[in-house]
Amino acid sequence: MSNPKIKVENLSKVFSTEEVDTYALADVSLNILEGDYVSVSGPSGCGKSTLLSILGLLDTPTSGQYWLDGIDVSKIGLSQSAEIRCEKIGFVFQQFNLIDELSVADNIALPLRYSRKKYSRDEILARVHDCLGKVGMQNRAGHKPNQLSGGQQQRIAIARALVAQPAVLLVDEPTGNLDSRNGDAIMELLGQLNAAGTTICMVTHDPRYANFARTQINLLDGKIQLPGEGAHGAGGGLQGVAA
Repeated sequence: MSNPKIKVENLSKVFSTEEVDTYALADVSLNILEGDYVSVSGPSGCGKSTLLSILGLLDTPTSGQYWLDGIDVSKIGLSQSAEIRCEKIGFVFQQFNLIDELSVADNIALPLRYSRKKYSRDEILARVHDCLGKVGMQNRAGHKPNQLSGGQQQRIAIARALVAQPAVLLVDEPTGNLDSRNGDAIMELLGQLNAAGTTICMVTHDPRYANFARTQINLLDGKIQLPGEGAHGAGGGLQGVAA
């Protein structure tokens, strides 16, 4: 069995006031193996965004441990978090977060240009071209994002997330700003990327799109609901631990 790209044990996130402690996450444990496609769903306020923020090293847990691609990242500092995040994680956001003043190619190249690794111009161009091919947007390299449709912008955002060859792709409501036709197309693209070997963890509120993943995690009140036998057998090695 391959080593987990993501391994979380007894992860909790607590927001405290003088009156009460609120558990956004409560003793969450899960594994995401190389090549997995995992969806995280549940009602508003269940902890989906908090979990994705912690997995993306944008937030820290109150307790528990988190290994990303074999590195214990539970208690590392902000500077090291930023370095590991840039090298190990690709983000796809609901809002696209593209820079309108830059061309499509320059938007995709940004993670490489801000990496502590020194990429040559030729290597950057080759990787950008490769990622444009993966999302079927080779003929849009010179366009600006505001010249593209929403579905096309999300494809460019996915290409940008892939360009640094991350250990895992974290996808936050990728269809939230798209109509159903473009949403379906983006989900088909994510499925193709996963079939080609990309490890994906996706947050979605849409049960139909959650079912695109091979392993579904359902959160409720900060806890993973114990999966059925089919989800456990999908290879995600996930488990929920009741608080």
